[in-house]
Amino acid sequence: MRADTPPIHLRDGDDRVARVRASFDSGRTRPYAWRTAQLRALGRMLAEDGDALHAALHADLGKCAIESSLSETAFLRAEIGHTLKHLRSWMRPQRIAMPLTLLPARGRLVPEPLGVALIIAPWNYPVQLLLGPLIGAIAAGNAAVLKPSEVSPNVSATLARLVPKYLDNEAIIVVEGGVAETTALLRERFDHIFYTGNATVARVVMEAAAQHLTPVTLELGGKSPLWIDDSVDMATAARRIVWAKFLNCGQTCVAPDYLLATPKVADVLMPHLRNAIGELYGDDPRNNPAYGRIINRRHGERLLALVDPARCVIGGGHDIDDRYIAPTVLYPAHADDAVMQDEIFGPILPIVAVSDANAAIAFIRARAKPLALYAFTSDHALRQRFVDETSSGALVFDFAVAHLSAPDMPFGGVGASGMGAYHGASSFHIFSHFKPVLSKPMRPDTLRLIFPPYGKMTQRVIDWLMT
Repeated sequence: MRADTPPIHLRDGDDRVARVRASFDSGRTRPYAWRTAQLRALGRMLAEDGDALHAALHADLGKCAIESSLSETAFLRAEIGHTLKHLRSWMRPQRIAMPLTLLPARGRLVPEPLGVALIIAPWNYPVQLLLGPLIGAIAAGNAAVLKPSEVSPNVSATLARLVPKYLDNEAIIVVEGGVAETTALLRERFDHIFYTGNATVARVVMEAAAQHLTPVTLELGGKSPLWIDDSVDMATAARRIVWAKFLNCGQTCVAPDYLLATPKVADVLMPHLRNAIGELYGDDPRNNPAYGRIINRRHGERLLALVDPARCVIGGGHDIDDRYIAPTVLYPAHADDAVMQDEIFGPILPIVAVSDANAAIAFIRARAKPLALYAFTSDHALRQRFVDETSSGALVFDFAVAHLSAPDMPFGGVGASGMGAYHGASSFHIFSHFKPVLSKPMRPDTLRLIFPPYGKMTQRVIDWLMT
């Protein structure tokens, strides 16, 4: 591949997407050898140029190298390894039993690539959420157009430089830019659009996709709730909650958005949360390299507007010029507070007091279905109630966020939190069409039994075959 390929900035009239389609139509992306070669090359990119990606992540989000490895590059390398291990079996046609009415006959489901996929990534995990879907697109034999977020400009530029260096740039391209470039891309015809981000832009994506009847995967977010009761070890629970909430400075779509507890439990939990913040980030998180930064000043100002000083029981410190907001806990929060209206997407944890688990479940059910729901409880009957009585993209007991690392667990939302799921085999499936292929021998010609002219014998045959 050419190492000096310049970044692509798409404008109206650009033919690069058409050239990617021509590459797919040539059949170059279909062979198993091409797919595995691209996946291994992607793995090499993450290993050999991981430091460059980590530096870009630090520049944009203040992530330290270890967190960048954990949540971005090493995460993707594990996904690539899992995909390479299973890809041959995923590609294998599946035999399908035939009904008596068609025997003798054979049926198969043959996975085939959809074509050219457009992958639009957000800024919060800008490497993982661009290249994660790409792993599935490549595995399924597709060509791809990658649109990194302009809000994380250092990562965008780094990916635009590295991807052509390692991958087949006739079939996989990176398009940098902002609204104009994204708008131009969405006018093109794609065979699948994979978008991760917010619901407002998702509506724009769906509207554009509808013009070509293009299927979409939408990985959105929302307010992921967390319930905790007094049946669990509070110190351990607090550490897990603090890590999940303040990872990436709270800018994680599956971070616990708010916490539900009885007043008694909230009072017991509070000092444990304070201690956990100290254990993980020290007395001065601002100077701890493990604690990141808000993506930009505009988002920082939005977050600070959500903090009611009268309810700030932990944290609250900030330096908007440094894009720093301390790990912050608000208590008590109420349903009509500004912080409870939309996804927070930052290091602010409101605690809402409820009377009991019944009230917590009712509170959750009265709102949009979340991307994730967390319940910290040892009560098995209550756990089953959460399974039976709530709906969410994922339901996780006694920990949070890390469920994304299980490759055989599909990751995706439901309702307002998204549609479609990926990771592992689900990524292969979402970028594939499983084409039914049927074959029936010419002899014996059993279909003659149901051909005209119709008579009583035909009806008897139909009755016998259909019952």
